[in-house]
Amino acid sequence: MTVRFIHADVLYDGSGAAPRRDCLIEIREGRIRSVTRAAAPKGARRVEIAAPGFIDLQINGAADVQFNDDPSVAALTRIAEGARRGGTTHLLPTFITAADDAYRQALHAVREALAQKVPGVLGLHLEGPFLSPHRPGIHPAAAIRPATATDLAALEQADIPLLLTLAPEEHPAGTVQRLTDAGVVVFVGHSVATAQELNAAVAEGLRGVTHLWNAMPPPQGRAPGIVGRVLTHPQLFAGIIADGYHVDPLNLTLAARMMPDRLFLVSDAMRTFAGKVTAFDLMGTDVRLCDGRLTGPDGTLAGAHLGMDQAVRVMVKAAGISPQMALIMASTTPARVMGLDRELGRIAAGFRASLTFLSADFRAQGGMVDGIAFG
Repeated sequence: MTVRFIHADVLYDGSGAAPRRDCLIEIREGRIRSVTRAAAPKGARRVEIAAPGFIDLQINGAADVQFNDDPSVAALTRIAEGARRGGTTHLLPTFITAADDAYRQALHAVREALAQKVPGVLGLHLEGPFLSPHRPGIHPAAAIRPATATDLAALEQADIPLLLTLAPEEHPAGTVQRLTDAGVVVFVGHSVATAQELNAAVAEGLRGVTHLWNAMPPPQGRAPGIVGRVLTHPQLFAGIIADGYHVDPLNLTLAARMMPDRLFLVSDAMRTFAGKVTAFDLMGTDVRLCDGRLTGPDGTLAGAHLGMDQAVRVMVKAAGISPQMALIMASTTPARVMGLDRELGRIAAGFRASLTFLSADFRAQGGMVDGIAFG
C-alpha cells in the first residue's frame, strides 16, 4: 500500500471555511485517508499552501499544442502537462468550432485518452460549431451552423463526459432536453438568446453559461439577456475568464457577489501558455501574444494566455473576494458542474488525492493528480 504525507502550512479544504494551519494530509492509494493538525513526520512533503486540485473546464491548448490542430492522445497528454504549470490537476480539453463534423476527431481522441487513463483528462468540452452567427468571436464564422439530427445522434452516443456549448436560439425546442437526457452538460455561449429563451432552455436542462460577459450581448434595461439571467438565476453556473483582459474587474466583482457558489474560473488557454510560441495560426486567423493578451488582426480576443493560479490571484486582488472563495471557484464549483463533487474539489477523507500546492502569494508550486505528484 502506497502511503504519502503532505504537510501544509496553510490548508484550504474547499468547504469555504477559514484556512487551517499546520495540517497533515495522509494519502493512500490515490485517496485522501485523513486530514489532521499535526507536525510533519519524516519524509513528508512540506508546502506553503494546499488547496483542492484546480479543475479547468475550458482549455484549448498549452505547451505549444492546440487541440484543434492535433486532436490526439499525445496532444492531450502534453496539454495536461502544460496546464499543471498553472496548478491545474484536471481539465476538459476544449475543441472549438471547425468545419463540418471535425468535432468527431475530438470525441475519438478523448475517448482514447480516457481509455489510456491519461492523468488529468476528465472528458471533453465542445465549444461549437452549434453557435450563433451573430456572436462568432474568434471562431471561424463560415463553420458555425445548427446541429443536425446526425450531430445530435453522435453527441448522444459520445459515451464520455461531455460539456457542450451551443446557442439555444439557433435550435428547435427539445434540443437541449434531448442532449441532457443523454447525459450531456449543456451550456449557452456565443449566443444572443433572450432571458425568455434562456428560461426555456433551463426548463430543458441547460446547466450554465460559457465565458460570462464574453460573446454575448450586454444587459440592458428592458433586455437582461444572458448576463442578466445567469446572474439572477438560482441554478445556472457560469465560467469566467479572469485574466484582466476579458472581463473588467468591476464585472468580475459583480459576478462573484451575485453568484458566489455558481461562478467558476476557466483559463480558455491557448498553445502559448507554458509554451515558447508567441504567434500562431488559428484556423486561418493570425493570433499574436502581446503583453499577456492574445488577439486576432482586428483586436478580437483569441482565447487567453492564462494559468488557473493567475485567475485566482486576479479574483482576489482585482475582484476583492476572499482566497477561500477564489479557490472554490477554481476547484469545488467546477467539480459540481460535472457531477464530481463527491470525488474532487475538496481536501477531505475519501476524496481523490488531487491537490494544488501554492506559494504564499498563490503561485502554483506543483501538486498531485490522484496521488501522483507533479512539479
